[in-house]
Amino acid sequence: MALHFQSLAELEALCTHLYIGTDLTQRIEAEKALLELIDSPECLSKCQLLLEQGTTSYAQLLAATCLSKLVSRVSPLPVEQRIDIRNYILNYVASQPKLAPFVIQALIQVIAKITKLGWFEVQKDQFVFREIIADVKKFLQGTVEHCATGVMLLSELTQEMNLVDYSRPSAKHRKISTSFRDTSLKDILVLACSLLKEVLAKPLNLQDQSQQNLVMQVLKLVLNCLNFDFIGSSADESADDLCTVQIPTTWRTIFLEPETLDLFFNLYHSLPPLLSQLALACLVQFASTRRSLFSSPERARYLGDLIKGVKRILENPQGLSDPGNYHEFCRFLARLKTNYQLGELVMVKEYPEVIRLIANFTITSLQHWEFAPNSVHYLLTLWQRMVSSVPFVKSTEPHLLDTYAPEITKAFITSRLESVAIVVRDNLDDPLDDTATVFQQLEQLCTVSRCEYEKTCTLLVQLFDQNAQNYQKLLRSPSGITVDKTIQEGRLAWLVYLVGTVVGGRLTYTSTDEHDAMDGELSCRVFQLISLMDTGLPQCSNEKIELAILWFLDQFRKTYVGDQLQRTSKVYARMSEVLGITDDNHVLETFMTKIVTNLKYWGRCEPVISRTLQFLNDLSVGYILLKKLVKIDAVKFMLKNHTSEHFPFLGICESYSLSDFRCRTTFYTALTRLLMVDLDEKTEARSGKYPKLSRMRGSQTPNLFVTPRSELCTQSPAYVILLCQDMRRCTVAALQKRSQRYYPCEDEDEFENFMLPLTVSFETVLQIFNNNFKQEDVKRMLIGLARDLRGIAFALNTKTSYTMLFDWIYPTYLPILQRAIERWYGEPACTTPILKLMAELMQNRSQRLNFDVSSPNGILLFREASKMICTYGNQILSLGSLSKDQIYPMKLKGISICYSALKSALCGNYVSFGVFKLYGDNHFDSVLQAFVKMLLSVSHSDLLQYRKLSQSYYPLLEFLTQDHMGFVTSLEPPVLLYVLTSVSEGLTALDTLVSSSCCTSLDYIVTYLFKHIAKEGKKPLRYTEAPRAGQRLLHFMQQNPDVLQQHFGELRASLINSQPLPKQEVLAQCFGNLMEGVEQNLSIKNRDRFTQNLSVFRRDVAEVLRSDGSTDACSPDMMS
Repeated sequence: MALHFQSLAELEALCTHLYIGTDLTQRIEAEKALLELIDSPECLSKCQLLLEQGTTSYAQLLAATCLSKLVSRVSPLPVEQRIDIRNYILNYVASQPKLAPFVIQALIQVIAKITKLGWFEVQKDQFVFREIIADVKKFLQGTVEHCATGVMLLSELTQEMNLVDYSRPSAKHRKISTSFRDTSLKDILVLACSLLKEVLAKPLNLQDQSQQNLVMQVLKLVLNCLNFDFIGSSADESADDLCTVQIPTTWRTIFLEPETLDLFFNLYHSLPPLLSQLALACLVQFASTRRSLFSSPERARYLGDLIKGVKRILENPQGLSDPGNYHEFCRFLARLKTNYQLGELVMVKEYPEVIRLIANFTITSLQHWEFAPNSVHYLLTLWQRMVSSVPFVKSTEPHLLDTYAPEITKAFITSRLESVAIVVRDNLDDPLDDTATVFQQLEQLCTVSRCEYEKTCTLLVQLFDQNAQNYQKLLRSPSGITVDKTIQEGRLAWLVYLVGTVVGGRLTYTSTDEHDAMDGELSCRVFQLISLMDTGLPQCSNEKIELAILWFLDQFRKTYVGDQLQRTSKVYARMSEVLGITDDNHVLETFMTKIVTNLKYWGRCEPVISRTLQFLNDLSVGYILLKKLVKIDAVKFMLKNHTSEHFPFLGICESYSLSDFRCRTTFYTALTRLLMVDLDEKTEARSGKYPKLSRMRGSQTPNLFVTPRSELCTQSPAYVILLCQDMRRCTVAALQKRSQRYYPCEDEDEFENFMLPLTVSFETVLQIFNNNFKQEDVKRMLIGLARDLRGIAFALNTKTSYTMLFDWIYPTYLPILQRAIERWYGEPACTTPILKLMAELMQNRSQRLNFDVSSPNGILLFREASKMICTYGNQILSLGSLSKDQIYPMKLKGISICYSALKSALCGNYVSFGVFKLYGDNHFDSVLQAFVKMLLSVSHSDLLQYRKLSQSYYPLLEFLTQDHMGFVTSLEPPVLLYVLTSVSEGLTALDTLVSSSCCTSLDYIVTYLFKHIAKEGKKPLRYTEAPRAGQRLLHFMQQNPDVLQQHFGELRASLINSQPLPKQEVLAQCFGNLMEGVEQNLSIKNRDRFTQNLSVFRRDVAEVLRSDGSTDACSPDMMS
């Protein structure tokens, strides 16, 4: 039904379907109809109808939503109309204070948007949208509901001014927010604080919901003021523990008044939890005030007031029983150490008492581990930073951390061990399952635990021995209670994590031999537990203990195993006595034995396999470690037996999830690094790296074999020695050539033996393909093979090693992957690994694809990639339209990988693309056409919305415009327009990779056109050639050489005319200076000159727009 025929009842029915309807079809239809309403000329009248006559709150919400979208358009409504909308909403809200809260919120958002976007609008020499505080004061004179609405309006406006709209120029946002900060924000904060003082001055009935709402809105207003981005840093809120509030210097008087902090501490103690947590949140921001706002005495006094407030809260801890208050108070404590040094804290008079109270509070919090677990992070952050600051404290005042830090460590350890029984018996969520939180807390604890390390070590040794003995008793007991065994395993898991934590906390500059010996004492117990657990496999197994052991091994590796290992470390003293582990070589043997054991027996446990392979991968990165690892029997076993028979996770059993196959890439990356150590060393040994022998200057060395003996005897001894050296060099070269004919066979045989399991799998796939049975098994096998080969290819970074892989896979096995793409193009689980393998093969990392000049491998590889990309591109387009949740996994992800592979080929410098056209090979043209087809099937919004897609498309476009502008200029007009539009939209992207690629692409396009037009203009008329067929863009530019200058002139005139008359002449002069001294050529000197002019132009225009304190609506846009 046409919109102008819709009645109020029909509109309200659409609202009901949209906001509370359960029928998906009706909701989609309602969305379409309401989107049409927003674009309708009748939108304003319909919104007014819904607001004045709507019978439901959802109708009013729809009207507010439509108005919000209407006033946020890039092309704004006329000033008068926006003023009318603002005044109408203000009167509407004032006349109906009983509206639903979400309706009031939505309507206030409209006013805030109008105010922000029209902040610089001028009428009759006045800023028409800046009288917002005066408007709010009218609300403050009314009822409690009106007052709350006015405060909400200020709060929403402050939040809107601070909100970055990424669809608009950032310069415009910064100019508006800075002006708002300088002209209004301080007054708003002062107004809010005065309202809070009134709250404390007179009795307030907090049982009254309206009065409670008023206090809440005022506290939110203060919080929004303090959260304002004062310097345009756009700080990441996820890192709030590192945040410093950059309070303007003009606000010093507010912060220097002791009454300001007292106000919020008093509010915390006076208000119920729902409101007191907002007061604490404000105090968090006060504690985060930048240090430079105060002088040293002022800072000390301010810190003293904060510490007094902390002491008062801890002495009256009743309010901290509320989770919200507790969380904000923990943040408050963490911010204190973030912004103040330990040396400053210890100088505060109340420090000894406060640090005692904080320690007791922390211990109590750790003991009640189930209460607000996310808040413990802030307490551990506080203690971590306090302890790490101890070596740098110069004050003579005692910091007392050596007294309290061991107590914190003990409380953490004992509370975690005690929690296991409660978790098991009450069937609660196990904290160990949240590995991200566990790792974060352990990394914080490692610093605290090294303070008075002897106490920590003694406690852990005692607890470990006790629990290990109990566990052994349960294992030997024939009637061991399962619950008790589970509890004991959970406690052991925590202890292993904790031992790994304290060992990983070792610092070189603070560690001593005694501390290293303690690490050895603790490590012995974990290595003994490893032996106990592995002996009992597969019957005696526990996933949590295994994951904890891997954490410990990784921490031990980082601390005591590596290229810079101190062989004299005392950590091995106790380990050699108990375990016979005397140095890092024995430790590496233990590591590899554990890795092989896990891969053998934990094949069905993805977390253990994944963590084990990550540990193996970390071990295989350092060259010195690799040389040691390849000598270990367990490594030799892995290199010769990497099959599903020995390592079940390499199998294709249907019980394995396809996502579990991802770990195979990591496995083969590490395994190939280990394989290539021996092969690379053999290559170096055969290369005969003798030092170059310098010749006598000015002499000509004759050929030793044709020089007469009589002539030889008459030469000087030095001459004869030189001849002998020459002969030796010739002999060595001859031997090297002989070795290169024979020794590579040994390398190839070793590589072939390593690849044998994959060869067998590919041959099996080939037979199954030919016989057409068990297609599901084939698919799973191919997914595994693609992931295996990608890991192998990633680890091969030399030309020799990569060539061996290429000779193995081509031409026998690449066609199999091609057939898989043809058959399962609609199954991303299959196509994604294969396409990623091809993309990896195309990477010319470390110049590994620079084949010999007589080798066609580069062209052959590109031909295969071209076939695969074309096949996938043509097939994927046959899927038709896809839903929003399916379009990326089913289509866009594969397209992004294809673009990445094609980009690697274009920038790899291992293919001469001119050869294809010269010899009539269409593979290059075909892949470019496939690129265009896939591109046209993607909307511009999706191109920028999906990060991986944009990061593959725009760099690819950059290389196309750099080396293949002939192809770009020959595109059909719609395609070319699409490409140029994508460049235009990408220029404003936040991703620097995208925006820089767009700038570079645009530079290449314009440079190409300029050069060709200039070249044609210099030729005599009789020599002028018509553009080649297909060069549409170039032909158009030759026919209209002044089109760009004409467009620039129109844009310049438009911008100048949009300014007030006094500024037009100055702006015209700015544009005139822009091209001063710039010549019509593309020399580097000329480009630099234009860049300098552009910087001056931007500065001058900014000065013009700021002059007289007035500008019109287009000024911020012009600034950008």
